[in-house]
Amino acid sequence: MNLIKTGNSCKFATEADLEDFVWANLKELFGLIPLKRQYYVNGQICDILALRENKQLVVLELKNAEDRYIVQQLTRYYDALQEVKPLEDEIDYQQPIKLIAIKPNFHRDNFIDKKYHHLAIMFFEFTILADEFNYYFQIKDLDLDKVSKIEIPHENRERNEDIPPPSRGLIIRLAKCSSEQQEGILKIRQKVLSFDKRMEEISSAVSLRYGNGNSKTSKFCAEFYFDSKGIPIIFLWLGLKNNSSDRISRARIWTDWQDNALLEGYVPSGIGAKMNLSKKTLSNRLKIMNEIAANKGYKDHKGYKDMIQHSKDRNRIARKLNNSEPLAYEERKLLEIDVNEFSHVIGGGRLNTYKFDRYDSLNGLVDVALEKWLKRL
Repeated sequence: MNLIKTGNSCKFATEADLEDFVWANLKELFGLIPLKRQYYVNGQICDILALRENKQLVVLELKNAEDRYIVQQLTRYYDALQEVKPLEDEIDYQQPIKLIAIKPNFHRDNFIDKKYHHLAIMFFEFTILADEFNYYFQIKDLDLDKVSKIEIPHENRERNEDIPPPSRGLIIRLAKCSSEQQEGILKIRQKVLSFDKRMEEISSAVSLRYGNGNSKTSKFCAEFYFDSKGIPIIFLWLGLKNNSSDRISRARIWTDWQDNALLEGYVPSGIGAKMNLSKKTLSNRLKIMNEIAANKGYKDHKGYKDMIQHSKDRNRIARKLNNSEPLAYEERKLLEIDVNEFSHVIGGGRLNTYKFDRYDSLNGLVDVALEKWLKRL
């Protein structure tokens, strides 16, 4: 974890570092089960969603400095979650949503807002302590006056605290993005640029690339590539063989911009025209097969041909899966379609059914790319 000294005290280098630490220690600090980070819902982005053992939802908002409006933020999160009720399979919405604010200090206005607020909001104040050898995270429940303390794993590295504001070019590109994409890009940009003083932002006509310069010997870790329609695509420098190898290559990442992510394949340069064409083709076939599945079978000769094509697609994708090769998002979705009710048209017998419940964390993949970048310098 990354800390910086400010006078006689210490603090987390960035708010992302604070969030990383709390996320990793939710069980020890609060007895909570991690659920989602940077979760987008109805125009709001919650820092952390967690659960109690009884599936009660707890929302945590973290600040690395004084903030006068944290109560209002949590109120908006509460409203968005009550309105949409996402993740109903995992959350019991019959129980009240708990709200937790975590800061190094609270402004007088925070206590006034809390005093007259009908929602129960818990205030936790933290400080970082140090002895000769270690650093500690001490947190105090201001309602119960209860204090707990755990050790902070510390990494000495010169961080970059002077992050330049987004360039005019980036602002123009962001204007074409959805609100989720805007939030995701800015958060990743902040995280990457604050990681190390040697990290630079290199802008071109179609992309923003992050690394230690722009020469033949430069090492890169991340890139935002914008296609002809202004849609952003993320590339991260990760290990080959589905990120299991020490050899690094430029990986194209699918994301829903709610922290779910998927390494789809490797593209040495550019956007990956071949992969784009494949994804577009598979997206069209996915739409056709979903219609056939909804109708419990095909109705004409074209439908029969579509089923034959689906069989070929399934066999090819299943081979990739068995060989631990990266799958595109559309390939996963094609495998998830259950056609067993009418499988006789493609040879009879039951086909394997797949359900991909888990995705990688986008934030986690960025962390991996940053650490791999650091090792290559």
